[in-house]
Amino acid sequence: RSCSFTGFSTVQSRKLAKSLSRSSVRSRMSLKSPKAYNSLQKGAIIWDPKPLQVKKIFEALKKGLNEYLEAHQAELDYLSGRHKDTKRNSRLAFYYDLDKQIRSVERYIRKLEFHISKVEELYEAYCIQCRLRDGATNMKRAFSLSPSTKASRESLVELYKNFQECTEDMCFIEGALEVHLGEFHLKMKGLVGFARLCPGDQYEVFVRLGRQKWRLKGKIETDDSQTWDEEEKIFIPNLHEKFEIKVTELRGLATILVGVVTCDSINFFTTKPQSIIVDITELGTIKLQLEVLW
Repeated sequence: RSCSFTGFSTVQSRKLAKSLSRSSVRSRMSLKSPKAYNSLQKGAIIWDPKPLQVKKIFEALKKGLNEYLEAHQAELDYLSGRHKDTKRNSRLAFYYDLDKQIRSVERYIRKLEFHISKVEELYEAYCIQCRLRDGATNMKRAFSLSPSTKASRESLVELYKNFQECTEDMCFIEGALEVHLGEFHLKMKGLVGFARLCPGDQYEVFVRLGRQKWRLKGKIETDDSQTWDEEEKIFIPNLHEKFEIKVTELRGLATILVGVVTCDSINFFTTKPQSIIVDITELGTIKLQLEVLW
């Protein structure tokens, strides 16, 4: 993703660009613009890094990437073994085909290793800025408890400046880390409701992740099967937002809310497709089944 300054004025963009070139953290890394957290009033920007959430996502992401690395390493070992056997048997065409597969897997493994090292580098830089920010906070608290002097006031101003710079750096690094989260492929598997689902019933499912939205409509057929106007959607993961799922029943011109639930995405960073069954109603009389592939 390219670096953009959406939501800022031209002057603010220039200041941020200058700050980006000055900062040692930002100049070493290719970072996108900071995460802009909009309050209820549009245009309000809040610098709000969330270290605990970033740590959880980082650990899940690294675990998932290592799973992919192990799977491809096992594939490479298997192909290498066949490669040696084929070489002895002198089946040239099959030998060269295996050779191409091995080189392709080797290239992918190198990409995965680079991906993992980049993620680790970003998180290490994030932790450094987090510790510096905590240190500035503790020092500000200590100075505020001591008698006010000219020197202490100047120190407080400098500490506040350091705190702000660390906060901005953390937000920039969060933005850079999001680029490495990959994609979630969601597949609609249908509603589960037993007696609650009747032939002819029509439902609308609305899935949202931050600004990304997926709205689809479905109908219960006479043979109890379900037809949906769209079955798959790609979502780009982010660090702070959870999936929000809203299901409504369509009755003529009226709509009846069935339920709204949220779903965390931390467990989706894995090599295997995840089958997700979510209780839409409080009693679980209607459930939504999705399949998520990372």
